Amino acid sequence: MAAILESAWLYLITNFSDFQLASIGTFIVHESVFFLFGLPFIFLERTGWLSKYKIQAKTNSPAAQGKCIIRLLMYHCGVNLPLMIVSYPVFKQMGMRSSLPLPSWKVVFGQILFYFIVEDFVFYWGHRILHTKWLYKNVHSVHHEYATPFGLTAEYAHPAEILFLGFATVIGPAITGPHLMTLWLWMTLRLMETVEAHCGYHFPWSPSNFLPLYGGAYFHDYHHRLLYTKSGNYSSTFTYMDWIFGTDKGFRNLEAIKKAEN
Repeated sequence: MAAILESAWLYLITNFSDFQLASIGTFIVHESVFFLFGLPFIFLERTGWLSKYKIQAKTNSPAAQGKCIIRLLMYHCGVNLPLMIVSYPVFKQMGMRSSLPLPSWKVVFGQILFYFIVEDFVFYWGHRILHTKWLYKNVHSVHHEYATPFGLTAEYAHPAEILFLGFATVIGPAITGPHLMTLWLWMTLRLMETVEAHCGYHFPWSPSNFLPLYGGAYFHDYHHRLLYTKSGNYSSTFTYMDWIFGTDKGFRNLEAIKKAEN
């Protein structure tokens, strides 16, 4: 497996420049993972398949789904791509490389674990700040246009929020200066997590059923249903920040009531 991966990587670095891989290549990886993982949830909503696992009975209209896709393409091409291009010198300065040899799995695992920890901390506070009255009204309310989220709404947000919370995703890699492959793997995992958190379905195989402190769709869906002043559940991937600062009390109390009723 390692030999196959190294051969594939050798092909990339032989045929494309470092800049092309780090900017255009990263953009292609982002778009591929995001839409391939997110589009099936639109299909599920429209067909009603697996509806018994849907968290909210309400669904989004095809027009609302189409609006989301169009704006996402505009944001991605108008904000994400230029940002990836201009940030290339910064990441190079901080040690990012694309050359062989590839990093060991221990290095990759350690760095990605670090990224999750840093991202959870920074995202929590950034997200909580976005729920203050002025920022919510002028910035974060765009993301909350969809009270019933579906996978692709994960990145449906005001351009200022894309920059603001995007910082949480890149600060870890900026600190460690990872191999480009590690950066792509981190981006893939983070995209899959945020799409799942916004998918609107709680499946038996959802990660939150197996991973301790993992938020997931059921945890985050509560955040979208409530008014901005009462929502809580601000965490990104893992929920320990909400637990530490008590911003998940409303959610926990509701769960306790449901269990008592059953």
